[in-house]
Amino acid sequence: MSLQVEKLEKNMAKLTIEVPAEEFEKAIETAYQKNKNKIAIPGFRKGKAPRKMIEQMYGKEFFYEDAANAIIPEAYDKAYNECEETIVSAPQVEVVQIEAGKPFIFTAEVALKPEVTLGKYKGVKVEKIDVEVSDAEVDAEIEKERERNARTVAVEDRAVEDGDMTVIDFEGFVDGVAFEGGKGEDYPLTIGSGAFIPGFEEALIGAKIGEETDVNVTFPEEYQAAELAGKPAVFKCTVKEIKVKELPELDDEFASEVSEFDTLAEYKEDVKKNLTAKKESDAKGLKEDAVIDAIIAEAQMEIPEAMIETQQRQIVEDFAQRMQSQGLTMEQYMQFTGLTPQALLEQVKPQAEQRIKSRLVLEAVVAAEKIEATEADFEDEVKVMAEAYQMEADKVKELLGENGKKQVMEDICIKKAVDFVVENAKEAKATKKTTKKAAADEAESTEE
Repeated sequence: MSLQVEKLEKNMAKLTIEVPAEEFEKAIETAYQKNKNKIAIPGFRKGKAPRKMIEQMYGKEFFYEDAANAIIPEAYDKAYNECEETIVSAPQVEVVQIEAGKPFIFTAEVALKPEVTLGKYKGVKVEKIDVEVSDAEVDAEIEKERERNARTVAVEDRAVEDGDMTVIDFEGFVDGVAFEGGKGEDYPLTIGSGAFIPGFEEALIGAKIGEETDVNVTFPEEYQAAELAGKPAVFKCTVKEIKVKELPELDDEFASEVSEFDTLAEYKEDVKKNLTAKKESDAKGLKEDAVIDAIIAEAQMEIPEAMIETQQRQIVEDFAQRMQSQGLTMEQYMQFTGLTPQALLEQVKPQAEQRIKSRLVLEAVVAAEKIEATEADFEDEVKVMAEAYQMEADKVKELLGENGKKQVMEDICIKKAVDFVVENAKEAKATKKTTKKAAADEAESTEE
């Protein structure tokens, strides 16, 4: 096999790959042996017709397609490994010469890894992210816990109020005639939830258990059932149950029931500690993103479209695997969302571009700062992987192989590059943006 590389514009290249005639002949023979049992030739039993007879009857090109399909993947893999350029996209293949007795020639158009010219990457300025936790945030988190531990209590001595959980029977009429789908029994409805059409829930406020109430509403103009859109209706409703949430008292007993602490004060302190840890973790991620974004803005690179398309497909494939692990096929997801495969690819394009740019600038930082991964770094990463997959470390190494190890080492260098640029970044306090209204209010206040 021979390989020629022609560089094109915008970091593209054309690989011309030539496979010797004898190898192409072997591929044709393999295609014949694979398919001969499916071919019927008059005067021969199935599978017994000579290749020349088949080619004479159906054309000498009869086995070319199968032969080419067998040769191209293997020949391209060899070319990929031989090529001194870094290929970063799937190939666009075109057959140039296909004829028995001659070399098989095809081209593969690919994207090459673009060169990155780094701008400023040390000391970039990013906004400092506030990680202070306020008392109001602590109270809100505790309130969520109270909601989770609330119990429902039946109410019988009053009418429906906003926020109540009710159980109702209802039947809807338009022009005095009951309509399809307008009837329900023992229907759970929380007043104020917005589950029913506008005005319905509000009209039930004041209704008493066991009494029939007429609820007058008008269906929205854009209602899903066209025959009801914009029409006035009357729902005859009977409230059968009223329930309310009863929140636990905010005291030491509550704290001991929902946490490992005996007092409310200790519980509040722990909630604050956990919220602070979460804010700090979120802030770390946001700072990393901000620093990398700033470096990307200062860098110069020309990303080939084919590289972006390859990354788009990879993101969609990863997403499909996650959906499958949750028992949902991509076909089902498309039906639920109304998306098409092309629309989904377009949707992930900004993410694909950002992922490529981030990786490229960080690889450039690795090169500029001569960042390296050690064997000790690799061993530490293997331990983490072994714990995550519940496997022996030696088994992880065996599965990784040399190529896998190389990828892990490269990823370790990327992580070190992230740490490096973040450590060297400068944080500035967020500047207060003054709007025209705020400025006017401030001027008015000064005049007074």
